[in-house]
Amino acid sequence: MTEEEKNLSAKEDYNADNIQVLEGLEAVRKRPAMYIGDISKRGLHHLVYEVIDNSIDEALAGYCDLIEVFIHKDNSITVTDNGRGIPTGLHEKEKRSALEVVMTVLHAGGKFDKGSYKVSGGLHGVGVSCVNALSKHLKVNVHREGKEFFQEYQYGKPMADVTPIGDTSKNGTTVWFTPDDGIFTELIYDFDVLSSRLRELAFLNKGIRLNIKDERETNGNGDENGGSKETSFFSENGLVDFIAYLDATREKLMPDAIAIEGEKNGIPVEVSMQYNTSFAENLHSYVNNINTHEGGTHLSGFRRGLTRTLKSYAEKSGMLSKLKFDISGDDFREGLTAIISVKVQEPQFEGQTKTKLGNSEVMGAVDQMISESLTNYLEENPKEAKTIVNKVILAATARHAARKARELVQRKNVLSGSGLPGKLSDCSERNPELCEIYLVEGDSAGGTAKAGRDRKFQAILPLRGKILNVEKAMPHKIFESEEIKNIFTALGITIGTEEDSKALNLEKLRYHKIIIMTDADVDGSHIATLILTFFFRHMHDLIEKGYVYIATPPFYLIKKGKEQRYCWNEEEREAYVAELTASTGKETGIHIQRYKGLGEMNAEQLWDTTMNPSVRTLRQVTIDNGAEADRVFSMLMGDEVPPRREFIEQNAKYANIDV
Repeated sequence: MTEEEKNLSAKEDYNADNIQVLEGLEAVRKRPAMYIGDISKRGLHHLVYEVIDNSIDEALAGYCDLIEVFIHKDNSITVTDNGRGIPTGLHEKEKRSALEVVMTVLHAGGKFDKGSYKVSGGLHGVGVSCVNALSKHLKVNVHREGKEFFQEYQYGKPMADVTPIGDTSKNGTTVWFTPDDGIFTELIYDFDVLSSRLRELAFLNKGIRLNIKDERETNGNGDENGGSKETSFFSENGLVDFIAYLDATREKLMPDAIAIEGEKNGIPVEVSMQYNTSFAENLHSYVNNINTHEGGTHLSGFRRGLTRTLKSYAEKSGMLSKLKFDISGDDFREGLTAIISVKVQEPQFEGQTKTKLGNSEVMGAVDQMISESLTNYLEENPKEAKTIVNKVILAATARHAARKARELVQRKNVLSGSGLPGKLSDCSERNPELCEIYLVEGDSAGGTAKAGRDRKFQAILPLRGKILNVEKAMPHKIFESEEIKNIFTALGITIGTEEDSKALNLEKLRYHKIIIMTDADVDGSHIATLILTFFFRHMHDLIEKGYVYIATPPFYLIKKGKEQRYCWNEEEREAYVAELTASTGKETGIHIQRYKGLGEMNAEQLWDTTMNPSVRTLRQVTIDNGAEADRVFSMLMGDEVPPRREFIEQNAKYANIDV
């Protein structure tokens, strides 16, 4: 029998016997964060991703081309597909329906049987059983072999056996579930977060349509016009379309993205890349649709193949002859947006968040694929090849200037003793885990914060005006910016190693909470975005480690007689005014103060509302989707005005921006 015949036979024999049981399910409800990351917003949305992953696996196997997600009015979720349907026959070992085994036993599924799925998504393989365990109510309908089957569960336990409920001409699986409010601290689904993941999956799996419909009156962000919102995602060209989406607001250096697709050593590899006029390196890597934001062997293989191939071409072309210093690997990636997607049958993950690929064989496969395909591209497209090499030379020249500027900053710090900025009001505590620093907009607010803080563990660094927009600045300009130099030196961070000129050294990081505190107006929002752009582009590791936060000062102080209350949004203000009015029947005597600037509060008020750890609210900056974050920062801080205006108009309410 040929290999193709074996694979075909394996596909046709997908039945109850293919479902292998590895271990039980009880631990999921006891330690949910171990399985889905956390029990707040991220974990809540991860439940949906786990169900979608099952449908994507059917698509990868060639049996599904439509996946639909519904957010119902009560924040329950339905995911439906037109795949083969989960097997419902008797599982020989478990002596019950294979459907029930899949839904109630952790690590049970067709993914562990190599004949059923060549590759599969999902990070830990916990799958839909984990979703069932963390739902107070779940129903599954399977259309398969001319019959519709049904089973219902509460808190992961089946209410009855799998039951055939009628005939059908369809195939597929429908899962409806309500997350357990006794486990999750957040229960409101965000339409935009789910849409972002579906868009990403559409790009990564061309030819599959993914629909999402929101049936609520709000979309999870408080938008009262969110009702019956729906979106459909479909990509005909896959990663090429993904690049076009990410680079929509950047100026391209080539008319078309480079597309590479094939298989090396049994590993499917797909890459798309495009050079632009920016100075940022934007590499996004995926394994079986998982965003491996910590990188791994596939990313190392891409970098190695890219550097070697471009360097060889540039040297042969003679374009490097006048360059007086060496070119580094960084120079070949400046202004490059690239997506690397591989499918690995048995991926081995490592790293802090288990999103770093460790399979050594993948590095060689990607390296070889890039080397061969890129060599052919450069030979067949000499004009584009020359453009790329010129970009590399420009990047090398800028890096050389940036290194001199960086070394000058770091040398001055050493010569001046502590090297701390004069404006920094430091704390007395020296354990970084207990220390926090506020990056405060303006000297005036900085003075108020300094007077209101707890000097034992809270440091204050005032920033004057708007810091440099790093999205549009050449690298050496960043180290010439006084405010950015102050941030580097205050934090105790150095940047650049022999291997990687952009690597951060966090060994001497002085604070494990870095809090951005700006005014609640347009300028304050702009300054906060500039600072976040700087952190995203040049201090990415600080965000990944969970060290970056945004302070949330109140918007209103409402007084009536001796009573007063701070309010953080319009809803709180309206509710409190209504409460005060109800007691007297009239609004007279109610004084509403709108805080547009931190300086409008005195030191005691700032401490009571924004800096006191026992009562304040800090918003931790996280990156749920690296590719989408890259696109948004590029759009917000780039040169294209229309998309930025549209984004602000759509999101101003959520960001509390005055427009």
